Amino acid sequence: MIVAAHRPTLQRSQGHLLCWVPHLRRGFITPKASRAAIALSQRRTTATLILAILAVGAILLRFPPTQYSFYPQCPIHLYLGILCPGCGTTRALAALLCGHLLQALQLNALTTLLIPASLGWIAYRKKNPGPFHLSPVALSAILTIAALFTLARNL
Repeated sequence: MIVAAHRPTLQRSQGHLLCWVPHLRRGFITPKASRAAIALSQRRTTATLILAILAVGAILLRFPPTQYSFYPQCPIHLYLGILCPGCGTTRALAALLCGHLLQALQLNALTTLLIPASLGWIAYRKKNPGPFHLSPVALSAILTIAALFTLARNL
């Protein structure tokens, strides 16, 4: 039995891109196969993201930022002397991993409060997939909250 070479090909159906797929024999790739390839890619991406989060958590637990100095410093705080919206995030995450919620809130309240909001957003998007569009009003609200947080913590 002679099998065609494994080379990726781009398949189209009625003008729509289906996916890049390696094929063993000539033939048409169905939209169902395309959906399966996309689902597999999404599962791999999710698994990689979960592994990265677990690795970061393990590093934060093993090497607390308060005891080790290899964590990067904030350039805004270093050069301008003000706390940016992200300052204290690493220490806040380490405190959360140890179960110290109040300490995490003191270190960076914005990050600490955004974690449950982000998890809720991820759950919502999982149940309601589709294109994601961030409206100008939502973007303005996010930037305003970050600016107000920065002002409040530097007063």
